[in-house]
Amino acid sequence: MDADRYRVGSFEFASRLFVGTGKYATFEQMKAALAASQCEVVTVAVRRDVLTDGGRAKAGSILDHLDLKRYTVLPNTAGCFTATDAVRSARLSRELLDGLGNPGAKWVKLEVLADTRTLLPDPIGTLEATRTLVEDGFEVLVYTNDDPILASKLKEAGATSVMPAGAPIGSGLGILNPNNIRICLEYLKQDDPDYPVIVDAGVGTASDVTVAMELGADSVLLNTGIAGAKEPIRMAEAMAHACTAGRLAFRSGRIPRKRYASASSPVDGVIAPSSAT
Repeated sequence: MDADRYRVGSFEFASRLFVGTGKYATFEQMKAALAASQCEVVTVAVRRDVLTDGGRAKAGSILDHLDLKRYTVLPNTAGCFTATDAVRSARLSRELLDGLGNPGAKWVKLEVLADTRTLLPDPIGTLEATRTLVEDGFEVLVYTNDDPILASKLKEAGATSVMPAGAPIGSGLGILNPNNIRICLEYLKQDDPDYPVIVDAGVGTASDVTVAMELGADSVLLNTGIAGAKEPIRMAEAMAHACTAGRLAFRSGRIPRKRYASASSPVDGVIAPSSAT
């Protein structure tokens, strides 16, 4: 196989899975699942519970259980419900990761949520925070709904990557509206085929990852689909295979759908069945 690497801002990767670090039973299970997924990027919510008053990582925090030489940390603003809080969280993340020497200090996964029940993005706050963080020098990977118009506006605002949701966070419902994802991909890539589009949220099992990749997504970000599985480490391995399969299928080009059957073997010379006499 040829090398199928891709770029997201300043970064270049081979693995097309971004994997979260929350909800695992133990840190040891998390580390084993991350390894099984073959991911290169891990997402971490850098909140107050991992920081000292001086802005450094607390001893025993999740960062102590990650190999920062192996993984690029993608800090996220999970749990933020206003643009102001999201911007503050991003800046804290940058300061922390810069102090640790991790290249993840350059970027942020932006989430500005609308409410606690749906965890859907607040489109106005998301657009506002994107503009602020881009001006502040961040490479912004922005979580949004599957609205192609909003996705286009976020790209225009300077987002390094737009991340349309497959389904609500943690729902496990899979890709609910593949047509909208297709349109998002069309709009975002029409002037730049290499613009990275990452499907984020809602993955429940391996086939959901395959569907996202077959649609043409550059990557998939997931957490609960692995951490919430009965056997997270096996599921992580399944997700890695599914991602590879979906990407290969997309690059190969599926056959067109047809209304009627199409024989796979030639029918010339075949004796047609005779009618009963």
